[in-house]
Amino acid sequence: MMPQKLNKLFSALILLFGLMACSGGYSFTGGDVGDAKTVRIDFFPNNAELIKPQLSQIFTETLRDIFVQQTPLELVNKGGDMLFEGSIIRYSIDPINAQASDIGAVAQNRLTVEVNVLFTNTKDEKASFEKKFSRFVDFDSNTDINQIESDLHDQVCQELSENILNSAIGNW
Repeated sequence: MMPQKLNKLFSALILLFGLMACSGGYSFTGGDVGDAKTVRIDFFPNNAELIKPQLSQIFTETLRDIFVQQTPLELVNKGGDMLFEGSIIRYSIDPINAQASDIGAVAQNRLTVEVNVLFTNTKDEKASFEKKFSRFVDFDSNTDINQIESDLHDQVCQELSENILNSAIGNW
């Protein structure tokens, strides 16, 4: 290797190790958890008019997973520097696109999930909030919802969890 390339490689490695050695309140997503060390995420019951029993478990676990994977916070069952609680308040499947060739026929449906989140940050009360988060996914109306519903739930819950993470620690 030429000395110039070796210098660049060495500099990149030093930068990488320096970033890895940094400790503090920053998450892998670039968000700031401040002085918080722990997070508690309570079970989110499904209080929607249309209830899918497995949705509460999927959403709660997805939200827990994203905080464990993308922040330095430790998940706890009691207490917690950061606390998330709330419920699923809407679950709906609605037609969205009519087919031009067939009057009254629908080309696509939309699955929408909305959650109400109460976030308490005991280390920074100004960061606490209560907000509604909503995400949707569209799918072909000719598709049997029973065959794809699990995948749609996973996708919507992942997107909701990312939005909640960004709202709580992303300072956006």
